[in-house]
Amino acid sequence: MKLIAAAAIAACVTIPAVAQPSLAPDLAGMSFLIGHWTSDDGKVSDTGGTSKGSSTITVEADGEALLRRDHTDLLDKTGKPGGSFDQIMLIYPEAGTLHADYMDGEHIVHYTSAMVVPGKSVTFTSASAPGAPSFQLHYEVQSPNALAVTFGIIPPGQTAVRPIAAGTLKKS
Repeated sequence: MKLIAAAAIAACVTIPAVAQPSLAPDLAGMSFLIGHWTSDDGKVSDTGGTSKGSSTITVEADGEALLRRDHTDLLDKTGKPGGSFDQIMLIYPEAGTLHADYMDGEHIVHYTSAMVVPGKSVTFTSASAPGAPSFQLHYEVQSPNALAVTFGIIPPGQTAVRPIAAGTLKKS
């Protein structure tokens, strides 16, 4: 009975909201990324299939980093489930440059630069070793509650980005 009474009292107590730390100046232009996002319109060009999933981007390390956590479900050309995976990406400033490290359990991408248009877009680009491709990840604000996302590869010796996946994230 004491446990029930304690639970009832606890349910009536309002817990104040915890303020998120402000972003470090180098990350402030990317504040539009913060939030919980969902997507159900992804296009996967390599397979001709589609994707859907969710992405949560949070402020971490007292405002010195952003952390993206995703879950993606893949569908084949006919709409049948084709697998799923989780991924993370840590975004942080280092030596005056923005970096990001991506991992999905199978792949690791080290983005060594980012071009930010404050409040509007960010494009992450990975370095490439001789003979190896580089990758590009682009977020662009479509509206206060929608982001266009494209991911592509830049083959060795080329400058044009070949799309791998694209979609729209909607704030939920």
